[in-house]
Amino acid sequence: MKFIRNHPYLGSVLFSLGAGFLLSLIFYLPYAGSAGITDLIFLLFLCFCCGIFLVYPFVLTAINLLGLILGCRDEWQRRTKKAFEAITILLGFLYSGLVLPFYEIQFQADWDQTLANAQVHSPVLTASWPTVITLACIGILGYLVLSLVPLNKMPPLAIVSSISAMYAGAAVCLLWILQVMKESYFLLCLFPINCLIIAASTIRDKAAEWNRRKEENTRIASVPLLNRLDRLLSRSALWPVAAFVLMWPLLGLAIGILVLFGQEPDAVIRAWTQTSDWNLSQLQAPQNVYYDEHYLCTVAAGGHRKLVKPLRAGIRHGHPVIVNRQLCVANAFEQILEEHIPLFHRHLRHFYDTYGFPLARMIRSPYTADLIYLIMKPLELLFLLVLYSCDINPENRIAVQYTGSGYPRPESGKRA
Repeated sequence: MKFIRNHPYLGSVLFSLGAGFLLSLIFYLPYAGSAGITDLIFLLFLCFCCGIFLVYPFVLTAINLLGLILGCRDEWQRRTKKAFEAITILLGFLYSGLVLPFYEIQFQADWDQTLANAQVHSPVLTASWPTVITLACIGILGYLVLSLVPLNKMPPLAIVSSISAMYAGAAVCLLWILQVMKESYFLLCLFPINCLIIAASTIRDKAAEWNRRKEENTRIASVPLLNRLDRLLSRSALWPVAAFVLMWPLLGLAIGILVLFGQEPDAVIRAWTQTSDWNLSQLQAPQNVYYDEHYLCTVAAGGHRKLVKPLRAGIRHGHPVIVNRQLCVANAFEQILEEHIPLFHRHLRHFYDTYGFPLARMIRSPYTADLIYLIMKPLELLFLLVLYSCDINPENRIAVQYTGSGYPRPESGKRA
């Protein structure tokens, strides 16, 4: 405990690495082979990743929660608490960016767009992103002012205004948590939860610090109305209530400015309700289209229609897929190889399965699919040349691809 008190930042990291080491042993050792140097290196790498990227965010959450519950009894604790809050905010943005690629959330896709496979629509209406981001920035600004500006240099109204701004940011965090809180998306809620803890802790600490200040007489006492308001605002116990009241005109001002830039007046509400797939959603999206991770299937379904020219729906491995001519030509060519040189076909198929599927997972935008389509064009012409050289009815073979019906093989002893 003495080491952790003297070195809190290093202690939190070492604790996380130790917990990550234990988790790695639990999950990795049952599947490990002989204890070779490769296994040891992989285990150390797994310990580091597990400790820093999985355990440490929860350690920071626990530290912030303890700071909220126990408060700060001296200057050292206040400085340490502020440092951990800064670490939480910086790493919160970083970790959130690292986690998002593991989910199939399409932040640019509204509820009415047809998605593919396990993709889900944006949790926020895309047209309302400016409103949500603006309110979040207002909350961050309020926290920075309240946290960085010394309290003896801030009048009570400025303090209450900063708390009101933090309320606006906290409302965005709370709505985000309510929107995406599911078991599979819990990690996306961890940073907003920390933001709520930090906001509550900051307000509580500033109120306690204000109460420790000595009373100071000012010339405002000569004006009865202002004197009464000053006495009300000087009572730190009333700050949360006063900030809640002040938050509404602050929101009104922010929304009014956003309306001038094209936002809807009710964008704050529509941002969360005019969505699909999420907890607060009120709209039903069209059913997702399934396409195989065969990367030419991905191209046919994901590229711009004017370029890749999807023809129809097809069947692959029992699932519906979108097919275009390039895909049908490639599959017909593969059939020719399978019929005439099966050994070469097996090696080629193995190579394609090994490198084609990982390539397909990298195709996440229509422009990438378009690029793959253009790169494949010379090979498509080569496939057509082989088909027209080896098959009596090449267009028939091409036409039946992915229809669920087979193509008659040539009779024994004959070559197509």
